[in-house]
Amino acid sequence: MLILEGLMPMVSPLRWRRLFEQLLQLEDGQIRFFGVFMVVSGLLVFWLVS
Repeated sequence: MLILEGLMPMVSPLRWRRLFEQLLQLEDGQIRFFGVFMVVSGLLVFWLVS
């Protein structure tokens, strides 16, 4: 997992920084929705692979 998370800052640090700055401007509800979406997506992928 950390390998995938480290790819973006390694390949394009400026783009990663801009993306992070945009994330800081989101409301709590938007971040929470994104988190729920990522958890459900991860569970779906895990279910499909297994």
